[in-house]
Amino acid sequence: MAEATAQNLDPFTAVESLREALHQVGIVLPSLAVDPASPSLRLVELGRVRADVAMRLARALQQGSPTT
Repeated sequence: MAEATAQNLDPFTAVESLREALHQVGIVLPSLAVDPASPSLRLVELGRVRADVAMRLARALQQGSPTT
């Protein structure tokens, strides 16, 4: 699958995709949302999380990354 460029990617779709992927590994980012302050930039707000959630997120990313 080709990476979508920032110019044509719907931020709401990106938020829902990320929310679902995080849910599959048991991680919730309560503040995950589209940033309403600058709609032309299509920013996604990840928000703040507790340290234990950040560590679980880091582990999930490390487990999913390919080995070189």
